[in-house]
Amino acid sequence: MKILLIHTFFCMQNLINQLLSNNAYKTEYYHPHNLLIKMFTPVQLTSLPFLAFTFAATTALTIIILIFLYKRFINRAIIQINHETRQTLELEYQKKLRIELLRKHNEQNQFTKEEHHTGSKKHDHVTVLFADIQGFTKIVEQLRPETLVDELDKFFLQFDEVAFKYHIEKIKTIGDAYMCAGGIPDKVRSNPIEVILVALEMQNFMKSAIHPSTMNGVSGVWELRIGIHTGSVISGKVGRTKNTFDIWGDTVNIASRMESSGIPGEINITGVTYQYVKDFFECQYRGKMPIKYKGETDMYFVKRLKQEYSADENGVLPNEACLIKLQHIRFSDLEDEFLSRLNIELPNSLYFHNVDHTINAIAQVEIIGRGEGIDEKDLLLLKSAALFHDAGYLHQYHNPKEYSLLIATEYLKKHHFADEQIHAISDLINSTRPGNTPTNKLEEIMTDANMHHLGRPDFYHQSEKLLKEMLANGIAISPAEWIQNQTRLIESHHFFTNTARKLRQVNKQHQLEKLKAIKF
Repeated sequence: MKILLIHTFFCMQNLINQLLSNNAYKTEYYHPHNLLIKMFTPVQLTSLPFLAFTFAATTALTIIILIFLYKRFINRAIIQINHETRQTLELEYQKKLRIELLRKHNEQNQFTKEEHHTGSKKHDHVTVLFADIQGFTKIVEQLRPETLVDELDKFFLQFDEVAFKYHIEKIKTIGDAYMCAGGIPDKVRSNPIEVILVALEMQNFMKSAIHPSTMNGVSGVWELRIGIHTGSVISGKVGRTKNTFDIWGDTVNIASRMESSGIPGEINITGVTYQYVKDFFECQYRGKMPIKYKGETDMYFVKRLKQEYSADENGVLPNEACLIKLQHIRFSDLEDEFLSRLNIELPNSLYFHNVDHTINAIAQVEIIGRGEGIDEKDLLLLKSAALFHDAGYLHQYHNPKEYSLLIATEYLKKHHFADEQIHAISDLINSTRPGNTPTNKLEEIMTDANMHHLGRPDFYHQSEKLLKEMLANGIAISPAEWIQNQTRLIESHHFFTNTARKLRQVNKQHQLEKLKAIKF
């Protein structure tokens, strides 16, 4: 019996050692067949009764140990599962946190990009366009919904592309109605002309497109009715859960009335809009219409671009002359914007290179340019170069031209100047560097305009301001040296263009005599 008990003890010890080993948590270790082999591995079994007795004696202890180990395994498994679950939840939380931060960041960026859509703001010069697809109600009953939606998507996609082409803001679509506006978010004086260019291309597309209603033999043709009015509006976002940009005001209501009182295939505008666009388009007067609380308004049909401004026989697409004239109108917006910045940001120590100097340069390039017979295309380049030729003084006093070029490029791109134009304007700005010799007619005009103060009646006063400016910005020079330098400058300087010589030569000689007469 002692031998049996000792044998049983060693068998159980062997089993425990095996189960507590590094491999004890593998599933196959708990199969009964494997357990029996591990229990009796140390003993050579010689008889069946001995095996039966040993098995019976150890079964109870084996079950107890298995239950203990199973519970231990389950507890560790639960701990591991809980640990992994916590890690998963933590990762999910971090992911959600990153997504939330990214969403807030994007919303902040969107707010920055669309500041003009935040809150309510009044715009004084906006042109609103309403377009409505005629025949929609009849065709909707005869076409499959999928075909109908595809057609509307095609129309509105084309309208969006045309609006984007002319920098017009799409407001919204409601069913088969389309609304857009020019002059928002930024004021653009030319927006009535550009909105009508959009309307012409919209009408042309509707007339030239082949619609499923025609191909399938369905009665009715899809046509477009357009109404346009120019005036002031209020813009802002509406809605608590879904913020959408919208505009309100009498201008919107009148534009809607123009659309509803129009004729399919025509562009109906008010007399107010007509006054802005009559030089560009052929229009047909069609009478007056009463407006509630506003009296009567004249109405006109816009037929096409005038021949001198049309690039095609239908009068839909503008030619280069039209686009250049539009840019001259938009130049006024660019000029106002940048001169306002100069007036605010230029250092007070600039007594000569100030806003007045820039305004005089713009005036001089136009006077000399027209006197030299320069066309409107090149005159636009000259005026733009004069506007920015001293812009670099916003950043530094010494060697400002590099900054002038950077600032000019930034503003010109913002106002939709072509790359070719920007390059030409940069060359004109470079021609005003000290010591440069002009290489063409435009550079000659630019150089003469930049040095026009040498022949002004108030030259001595302008010279005093330049001296004061140089001293204030760290350039050491005595009044006597300054007078000598100015005398040499006038004696050696000559104007390049006939117009500048005719306008300034006499004054230049007079100023030279005054300088030579000064005693110190």
